[in-house]
Amino acid sequence: MSPSIPTVRLGSDGPAVGAQGLGCMGMSEFYGDTDQDSARQTLEAALSAGVTLFDTADMYGRGENERFLAPFLRAHRDHVVIATKFGSVRAADGPMSVSNDPAHIRRAVEASLTRLGIEVIDLYYMHRRDPAVPLADSVGAMADLVHAGKVRHLGLSEVTADELREAHSHHPISAVQAEWSLFTRDIERSLVPAAAELGVGVVAYSPLGRGFLTGAVPSTLAADDVRTRFPRFTGENAERNAALLPPITSIAAARGATPAQVALAWLHQRRATHRLPVVPIPGTRHPHRLKENLAALELTLTAEELARLEPLAAHVAGDRYPDMAETSNAREA
Repeated sequence: MSPSIPTVRLGSDGPAVGAQGLGCMGMSEFYGDTDQDSARQTLEAALSAGVTLFDTADMYGRGENERFLAPFLRAHRDHVVIATKFGSVRAADGPMSVSNDPAHIRRAVEASLTRLGIEVIDLYYMHRRDPAVPLADSVGAMADLVHAGKVRHLGLSEVTADELREAHSHHPISAVQAEWSLFTRDIERSLVPAAAELGVGVVAYSPLGRGFLTGAVPSTLAADDVRTRFPRFTGENAERNAALLPPITSIAAARGATPAQVALAWLHQRRATHRLPVVPIPGTRHPHRLKENLAALELTLTAEELARLEPLAAHVAGDRYPDMAETSNAREA
């Protein structure tokens, strides 16, 4: 299968993937009802266009997202790179916790393999970090999975630069997943330089600011839309953040592009700026949005356009999550 988009290698010895991946979380929950047929068509359209990295986690839909992806993955096993995660644990009544202990990791990988219907996971992430568990123990357990042939490559999500360096000293880390967009640039201070130093790829989640950067977020979100609880989408914060969009929309209009394409093009150009692999994983459930997002790979922003976009992140109002306790920001020195 010949991809129509460029490929990027995650990590020195990691998987080669299409330069843009697909975040699959929203196909199961968090952003309102999903048309399952449209979501399946989106998966097929993505692969046909050269997207090979498909991102999920065991907590998305409490395992239902992995089950949803299983038939697609089995049908195209030789052409896809499946990334899933452990570590974020959801109780039946909703509360979240974090578990990094080796026993949990061993149980989690077996459960994910069963739900996905595959024999080996291509990229296995620690979804969230529990500082109470030494990285030597948790990464050591993950490394055991590689040696056992259950996992091919290891990744981390929401970690600090120091945590990435320590984990990498125990076993090569191919990718670090972090929120990165025109509205969220915290990782550029220390995590991105550490990843570049170690030869680790960055997989950027929420590259469209959970939809804010598209300029198309409804003024009233559905009750089951998780963004109703996110500070950036509520009250005065939402108004202040909406006021930051004109430079994006004006550049888009001048270039015959969409705001989403401008935001993604900016992120793709971080690859050259920081000299490391960068693969955004925008999520969508609709083939036409997938096509729109992939067109960002054909857009190169000028130095003047990049300069206009540079100040935006410093003026964003509100935290990324309603509770930042489990994020890398809470542990960053």
